Amino acid sequence: MSYQIFSASNRDELATALAGDKWVVACLCAGWCGSCRDYEANFAAWAERRPEHHFVWIDIEDQADLVGDLDVDNFPTLLMQRGSTVAFFGPMEPDTRQAERLLQALSETDQQDLEREAASTAQRRTWQECDLKKRLNSLSDAA
Repeated sequence: MSYQIFSASNRDELATALAGDKWVVACLCAGWCGSCRDYEANFAAWAERRPEHHFVWIDIEDQADLVGDLDVDNFPTLLMQRGSTVAFFGPMEPDTRQAERLLQALSETDQQDLEREAASTAQRRTWQECDLKKRLNSLSDAA
C-alpha cells in the first residue's frame, strides 16, 4: 500500500511519488473536523485497494507551509495529480465511491490529454497552482 500521513519527516516519500508516473491522491483535511476524522478510515481503505497509486493525508494546519494559500473551503478536499498535472482539486463527499470513479476515469487518460484538459478552462488552470510537486520544491528551496 502506498499511503502516508504527510509530515516534515516524510516529504521525500511524496516527492518520489510525484517524480514518477504514479497518481497522487491527496486529502486535505483538518484534525478538528469531524467529517475528516470519519473520512480518514475510508480514505485509508481506498488506498489499500489501489496500491498502484500514492495516497497522502495532509492536515492543512499542521502542514501550513505546504498548503500555503490553497483555497480549502470544505472538507474533505481532494487533489489528484500525476507528475505536475493537477487533474482535480475540490471538495468531495465524505464517501470514496465518487472519488474512486473519478480516479479510475483519470487514470485511463493519457498524459497528453490530461495536460490538454488541465489548460482547457479557467478553473482547471487555477488547479495547476495546487501542484504539490512545485510546492514541495519551494519548501526545499526555502530550506
